[in-house]
Amino acid sequence: MESINMKNFWYGDWSFPIFVAFLSSGIFAGTHMYYVHHIGAFNDVAIVAMLQAGMEGGGYGAAAAFGASFLFARILEGSLVGILDIGGSLQTGIGIGVPALMLGSGFIAPLTNFPLALITGAILGLLVGYIVIGLKKFTVGKANSTFGSDVMMGAGNQSGRFLGPLIVLSACGASIPIGIGSIAGAAIFYAWKKPVAGGAILGAMILGAIFPITLE
Repeated sequence: MESINMKNFWYGDWSFPIFVAFLSSGIFAGTHMYYVHHIGAFNDVAIVAMLQAGMEGGGYGAAAAFGASFLFARILEGSLVGILDIGGSLQTGIGIGVPALMLGSGFIAPLTNFPLALITGAILGLLVGYIVIGLKKFTVGKANSTFGSDVMMGAGNQSGRFLGPLIVLSACGASIPIGIGSIAGAAIFYAWKKPVAGGAILGAMILGAIFPITLE
């Protein structure tokens, strides 16, 4: 029975990269839609705001570092527990981190062309899937404690809630109006029971646009 299940499409490790490729293809294409049409990204408001800040000239460093770190962490986690979290690895990593790295390096073609975005996302998904399977063979795979690897929507981005106070402090250090906007946005999102980090970023961006910082 065990050998049958391990060769079955729904249980076998060999089918896992295929699922990840399809998911990554759609998520990367969603980021393309956001880059071109400003709608369609598969992510939280706070994380998309990091990419938006780069698109507006603020640099892609924050989005790239945040997204890439989540992708790396979730790949390691997926190989250890046999479950790949969609939110942290694919939505944040493939959807925000990798595009930010590409845009920061001037490689914009996959973000401006829809068919190329689908292909790029699929290739990235295959790589992630095979890396997870490869690492898994040295961890839980040795114990035969699970049949295949799974993909799930988990709580991978819950740590984002702790970014709110840090964003508010950074905004207050930038200027008084930006700090006030960040505090107001965080308070509004907290009242709406939404991620505080998203409100802090949006509030800072709105007040920052009205009262821009003058660099001499």
